[in-house]
Amino acid sequence: MYIAIEGIDTAGKSTQIDALKNHFPDAIITKEPGATEIGKEIREMVLSAKAKSKKAEFLLFLADRAEHIKEVIEPNINDKIIISDRSAVSGVAYALIQGEIDKKELVSLNNFATNEIYPQKVFLLKLTKKELEFRLSQKELDGIELRGSEYLLNIQDAIIEATKLLNLELVTIDATQSIEDITMEILNNIE
Repeated sequence: MYIAIEGIDTAGKSTQIDALKNHFPDAIITKEPGATEIGKEIREMVLSAKAKSKKAEFLLFLADRAEHIKEVIEPNINDKIIISDRSAVSGVAYALIQGEIDKKELVSLNNFATNEIYPQKVFLLKLTKKELEFRLSQKELDGIELRGSEYLLNIQDAIIEATKLLNLELVTIDATQSIEDITMEILNNIE
């Protein structure tokens, strides 16, 4: 089974993936972008902000996604549990926010990059504005977080829209719950 843990910054994706490792010690734990050798280079290119075109940036992410599917997902999808920190869903969500690529083209390009292999379940750790702002106030902010809570909440909404566009099963979980309750809700939806 291939699942993705999605959510905006501070939602608790890493915490939940660590908890799931304990329940599934043989699982393949991966992430997008940057899980492959080429993916690491692409991630560095994108983070360096050298690309002036949002379309070029999007195509770099598609290249990472294609490599990730080929190297990590396809070889393991039939006999392992794959738990991914983000997936094509995030890529589509960020592209939706930028608004430079038509929705049909967005889906078509992702279908091409992934061979139409997507997570069988997507778990969205959803934050309220109040909780997000509290969590942001407790840490040093990175470049994305500095864009503010409204931007991040728009991304959260775009993640929901992306799962609909890609026709994926979405399980929305209240990320303000305890770590243990969130883990239990994910486990109840996997098994």
